[in-house]
Amino acid sequence: MGSHCRPGGEDPFFREVRRVRKFFLKYLLPRLGQYMMVVFLGVTLTFIIPRLSPSDPVERQVAQIMASGSQFSPEAITHLREALTEMYGLKGSSLQQYFLFWGRLFRGDLGPSLSTFPTPVISLIAQALPWTLGLLLTSVLISWVIGNLLGGLAGYYTESRIMRAIDVLSQAIRPIPYYIMALLLLVFFAYLIPIFPFGGAYKAGTRMTFTFKFAMTVLWHSALPALSLVLTGIGGWFIGMKSLASNIISEDYVVYAETAGLGKRRILFQYIMRNALLPQVTGLAMQLGMIFNGALIMEVVFGYPGMGMLTFQAVMANDYSLIMGIAVFSIIGVATTVLVLDLIYPLFDPRVRHQ
Repeated sequence: MGSHCRPGGEDPFFREVRRVRKFFLKYLLPRLGQYMMVVFLGVTLTFIIPRLSPSDPVERQVAQIMASGSQFSPEAITHLREALTEMYGLKGSSLQQYFLFWGRLFRGDLGPSLSTFPTPVISLIAQALPWTLGLLLTSVLISWVIGNLLGGLAGYYTESRIMRAIDVLSQAIRPIPYYIMALLLLVFFAYLIPIFPFGGAYKAGTRMTFTFKFAMTVLWHSALPALSLVLTGIGGWFIGMKSLASNIISEDYVVYAETAGLGKRRILFQYIMRNALLPQVTGLAMQLGMIFNGALIMEVVFGYPGMGMLTFQAVMANDYSLIMGIAVFSIIGVATTVLVLDLIYPLFDPRVRHQ
């Protein structure tokens, strides 16, 4: 009488609790552990590798100050060197520096930039990241949607001349690096046919405001950079989806749906593309994770003020702190994106929920 179990079966509440516990232990917990391990190893390597360089950022900063013509007494130079050593987290032993580095990281303090001293590294990243996210996120999503849609159509309508022509065109464009495409677009549409501006995110001297006019200026300046990424990105998604769709067509459930007289559009979108999208979603998540790195060469070609341009400037200026900050931010961004994908992937694939 005290049992809440139904005759011949387990109580639904306890079944659900067991299912959630199994999901947590076998799926969620290992992925959280993997995420923390990736971040830990990536940040540790970011700490170690710059310290293997023979160049000392403190001595380089002191040399730059002295080269500017400033006159300092030996005592002032000593105090300056000590202040810079503490400011850049280079005081104490390597182990002390390591723990200090993690402490700063948890506080969101990546130190000051050497090339734009005393501007904090986190401020420079905060200024560059929205430009990269706006450009690359939009470009990746557009190329993913168009490439998968055209690839699904080409894989199903194999006799269509239009799809064959698109297939040939995608095969021709796909091997072209995005920065070569950027240079070609820049020559044609900014020099030979001056439709779009040469570069930048907006006109020089324009005040940044949250207005429709400024938004249109930004869109106009980002047209060529976005187009170079979209054109080269569509080819890869197109070929991947076409290959997946071509294999799924021969599956029994697709043949049965065709035999049952279902419409071609329904078969294409609900039976073929829906199943073929699972690997493409994984690829999209990896692409979105790499957005945090920026498209370095493209941003340099167009003078676009994103993470790629910031990375280039940091390397050229040998900015020790900024390079480390960008690397740490990119590692955490990519790892977090992959973790989010792992957590939402069961929503796309029922087999993962079942397991």
